[in-house]
Amino acid sequence: MLKVNIGLVGCGTVGSGVVQGLARNGSLMESRLGVKLSLAGVAVRNAGKARAARVAKRLITTDWESLVRDPKIDVVMELMGGTTTARKVVAEALKLGKPVITANKALISAHGESIFRQVEKDGGNLYYEAAVAGGIPIIKSLREGLSGNRIQRLYGILNGTCNYILTQMEAEGRDFEDILIDAQRMGYAEAEPSLDVDGFDAQHKAGILASLAHGFWIKPSQIFVEGIRHITTLDIEFARRMGYCIKLLGIVKKLGDNVQIAVHPALVPEKHVLANVSGVYNAILVRGDIVGDTLHYGQGAGADATASAVLSDLADAALDLKNGSMGRVPPFVPHEEEGSVLPMDKAVSPFYLRLSVIDRPGTLAKIAAILGEAKIGICSVMQPEGHVGESVPLIMMLHDAPDAAMQKALKRIARLSAVKAKPTMIRVENFD
Repeated sequence: MLKVNIGLVGCGTVGSGVVQGLARNGSLMESRLGVKLSLAGVAVRNAGKARAARVAKRLITTDWESLVRDPKIDVVMELMGGTTTARKVVAEALKLGKPVITANKALISAHGESIFRQVEKDGGNLYYEAAVAGGIPIIKSLREGLSGNRIQRLYGILNGTCNYILTQMEAEGRDFEDILIDAQRMGYAEAEPSLDVDGFDAQHKAGILASLAHGFWIKPSQIFVEGIRHITTLDIEFARRMGYCIKLLGIVKKLGDNVQIAVHPALVPEKHVLANVSGVYNAILVRGDIVGDTLHYGQGAGADATASAVLSDLADAALDLKNGSMGRVPPFVPHEEEGSVLPMDKAVSPFYLRLSVIDRPGTLAKIAAILGEAKIGICSVMQPEGHVGESVPLIMMLHDAPDAAMQKALKRIARLSAVKAKPTMIRVENFD
């Protein structure tokens, strides 16, 4: 039986989960693969640090270079995170022709293009299922399972922290900041939550999925991103009254020769399957031209879910070594013309608009006039009773319009003397 020696770089939450997973199901994997799997070394920053997983002291080192270069190491797992030393680890392993497994979405997002170029040049392979949506096998689905399809649409709830916050705001009627504190206490949100709540974590993941779906590398700078800090319980309440809930979506659409890609909050019809994805769960809806809609749902983060994806990649890498082939469906299609990313200002959608206005005659007429001049139609207007004070909420649902036209209209509306706070605009997604 072939023996595959594993060099693990990083033994934090995910790395410990992988070590525990191997201890629990390593023999099961070996019987399925016909390959002996052996953890041969673990490189860490602090050898004395307590860890969730038991690792023999003889396996631990602080010298990742020696571990990666050791000729006995067959597969390198980069689970340390970050984009500096991690980039060096991956580059060194690939230069030696060793297969690399990573869960590092930030690394793939920032350096994916050059990493995949090195893979092609040096003949190794990169396995990165764990980089997007934890335990959901979405990378393999796009790269292999749906390889006979042209991907027309992809909608993803890609960040469990944001989904938990929005779910709890709807269930409990409490504000964003209160729920965020709870999420931090429960370990669902980091002490510094910007990466999650400002949409950048989802941006990394959406870019990787879009690149796979459409065959050319999409840079983070090409992806429009907006977080959820501005969402209030009022928005959630009014959305519910109109038959919607609010989700942070990663959206990838093929529009002619262009690809639209964005991450932002969206009103989702309550009857749509993604509206029922709650808590810390992730889900990705993929629409292929042959298969139609497929839904991929499950745990999006955490040691066990991510470790499961890493172990899946380990199985693929071990089989490739066993059979003497590194052949996989390539992540990009070099013979297709490179597509282009549609600027967000040209994206078209319906809109939800909430204004805080002085309730006096003529206010609505002035707002409607500005929207009319921008060629933005009003679908419905709601000014709920029971709100008193210097200003009251005014809610509008607007017809399809270009994003650029909506942004210009919002600037004009915000300057009206009757408008007493920054307008809140949320795009509406009808999944056409």
